[in-house]
Amino acid sequence: MIGIASYGAYVPRYRISRKTIAAGIGWFNTAGVPGEKAVANYDEDSITMAVAACRDCLTGMDRHSVEGLYLASVTPSYKERQDAGIVSTAIDLNPGIRTADFSDSSKAGTAALLAGCDAIKAGSAKSLLVCASDCRVGKPGSFEEANYGDGAAAFVLADSGVVASLEGSYSVSYDFTDRWRAEDEKFVHTSEDRWIRDEGYTKFVPEVISGLLNKYGLKAADFAKVVLPCLYPREYTAIGKSLKLDPAQMQQEMLTTVGDTGTAHPLMMLVAALEEAKPGDKILVASYGYGGDAMFFVVTEEIEKVRDRRGMAKHLAAKAELTSYEKFLSFRKVLPMEKGLRGEVGFTQMTLLWRDRKAITGLYGSRCTACGTPQYPPQRVCVNPRCGAIDQMEDYCFADKLGKLFSYTGDSLAFSVSPPEMYGLVDWDGGGRYIMDVTDTELESLSVDMPVEMTFRRRYTDEPHGIMGYFWKATPPRA
Repeated sequence: MIGIASYGAYVPRYRISRKTIAAGIGWFNTAGVPGEKAVANYDEDSITMAVAACRDCLTGMDRHSVEGLYLASVTPSYKERQDAGIVSTAIDLNPGIRTADFSDSSKAGTAALLAGCDAIKAGSAKSLLVCASDCRVGKPGSFEEANYGDGAAAFVLADSGVVASLEGSYSVSYDFTDRWRAEDEKFVHTSEDRWIRDEGYTKFVPEVISGLLNKYGLKAADFAKVVLPCLYPREYTAIGKSLKLDPAQMQQEMLTTVGDTGTAHPLMMLVAALEEAKPGDKILVASYGYGGDAMFFVVTEEIEKVRDRRGMAKHLAAKAELTSYEKFLSFRKVLPMEKGLRGEVGFTQMTLLWRDRKAITGLYGSRCTACGTPQYPPQRVCVNPRCGAIDQMEDYCFADKLGKLFSYTGDSLAFSVSPPEMYGLVDWDGGGRYIMDVTDTELESLSVDMPVEMTFRRRYTDEPHGIMGYFWKATPPRA
């Protein structure tokens, strides 16, 4: 049996109401769906969200048993540096694995999922991690600005212990250029909405779903949930009617709560469906983008073992409103900000980053084998004054450790897109202490002994050399 053994998701803490966007640029065309959308913080991107979703997916699992990582995104941080490799290091997978990036189409998420299942079926691996993550930017005043949302989803695929077995798939491929973006462009180009609706969604989605049903002799009524992503609410309903789907069968769209998350969109909806699924349920998931993919899963008894994920429900419940349209623009670097001398960064030492990759990207410190004292960064000499052992250390990962703020401060002199910059001295549970940046909260919310967890974020951008510097920050637990 091949299929999904675990699932996870990530939705950024910030939400912006589409009324706020309309108020900021209301004199222009801001037509779109109502509600709100998820906004990645200024220190988040597709890589950091992928790390968060993968960590959620790997809850309670042996991550060293994972034999590969496929990452899908149309907003990769690099063109010639493998994003999957950064994520793999950050979540502490073994280096002897297969990694690959999937891109260039919003159906790349389902393409990666299918490729992962094919690899498991072929015997190339027994366990693979597949993640889709996107952080797209819409041009101010455009339909995309109001509708693009940020988020990620991740799945462990395996040949045993599956919570949802893959029973079949069907795909169609067309060079239908409804949206496109060239190599060095920040914003997407679009065709007319009517063309995208009438020739794209309303034809390709029913075609790929009908193709799946016909291929396996199924009926729409056989499915407990159908994941059917569509940017247009009316067409979403119309497509369901054309397929003879009962409204209760259609997985709730997340356009009014998260937005269109690109490659992650159908996979985040699949996570939401699995959160409420019962053993025996059949789930159909379809994607859209230059054609589309469709696949169907059957939920097993194992589903009860993975109910402790944050997934979609808990992330959606833990949110904060972003009330400034201008701040939203600055987060995505649409609105340039004066950094001043304090905001300048020097050249990133890539050789040092390589040598210390476990400490920097993986947040590994050391633990004394003589007395058990952990410390970050790694040390040769034990910091315990009652020990002082030399070169008796083992690797110790702090990324999954909870902690508390021993002290904290807000710095209004240091450059930050969202000032003040916040720092805190973190005491990790089990030992270890380090000064960390604090994110996804407000200064007035900080307090001594406040619980925190670690989150992988973009620490800085070395723009002259095209380098994104990633490290870990402290944040209040989302749940």
